[in-house]
This record gives sequence, structure tokens and C-alpha cells, in this order.
Amino acid sequence: MKRTGAASLIVAAVLGGGAGYLFDQLLTSAGRPTFTPQISLPILLVALGVIVVLLALPIRRATQGKADAPVNPFHAVRIAMLAKASSLVGAVFTGVSLGLLLFLLTRPAEPSVGSLGALIGTAVGAVLLLVGGLIAEHLCTIRKDDDDKHPGAGSGAGGVDDSDTGDTDGHYAAH
Repeated sequence: MKRTGAASLIVAAVLGGGAGYLFDQLLTSAGRPTFTPQISLPILLVALGVIVVLLALPIRRATQGKADAPVNPFHAVRIAMLAKASSLVGAVFTGVSLGLLLFLLTRPAEPSVGSLGALIGTAVGAVLLLVGGLIAEHLCTIRKDDDDKHPGAGSGAGGVDDSDTGDTDGHYAAH
């Protein structure tokens, strides 16, 4: 599994920003008020970011050799995927909240302080979720071994040197 790249995060944020702006545009063109998230959303986003990092810490301890028991690899993959999803969701929510904020700031009427505060709080909470996801993803990665650069060089299947058997498939030849 590859780590989350900056390009995918930027694309997610841009698409989210366009969706947020378009959503508010559609609401106002239908004569409805603009969308303002509740104050619990930024709190929830920050809490999710903290939880993801806390879930990744035991995996980091195990990869560093500081844990008492080994980590189940399936559990580690699930946490890594959760971290990846958290960073992408954080990018989307950052874009949506910034798109909503951009729409509010480009209107001729002055927006209320409550709307601005909720949108700015949501953007900050989303950025913290994004950062928490990236940190957790970093905590779930292990260092590459020197053998990972040149797989199969000098050894056959299972790490057994089969150069004396004449078999190039990595299996032992019958003598």
C-alpha cells in the first residue's frame, strides 16, 4: 500500500471546495439560506483526528520493538486504511468548508459572525483531521529493508541461496 500523496489530497480538497461553493449557490438560487455547519462538527473532526493517532500508536510501538506483544497484521492494515481515509476525508471537508466560506465572503451582504465562526472552525477541524490521518499513516509504516530494493538478488524463494543447484526458478532441483 502506498502512502497518501499530496496530489490526491489537493484533488480531494479542490473537488470538495467546488462542491461546497456549488451547494451554497444552489441553495441561494432556490431562495433558501446558505448552509452553516453546527458547532459540533469541528469538535467531531478534531476528536476523530486524535482517535486515529491514538489507534496508530500501539502499531508504532510494535514496529519499534517497544511493545510487549506483536500486533496482528490485519489490525495494523485496518488502522493504516483508517488513517488514509481520515486524511482524505479531512481534505474533502477542508475543501467543502473553504468553498462555503468563499461563497459567503463573495456575497454582497455581510455574513453573520456565527456563520463565519462555524465555517472557520470546521476548516480548522478538517485540517487537524487531515494532519492526524497523515501522522497516523506515518506511524503505521515500517522501515524498508535493504533486501526490498533488490528482491531475489542472490537468493531464491524463502531466502535460500540456490545458486549451486542451477535452478533459476527458486526451487531446488532434484539431484
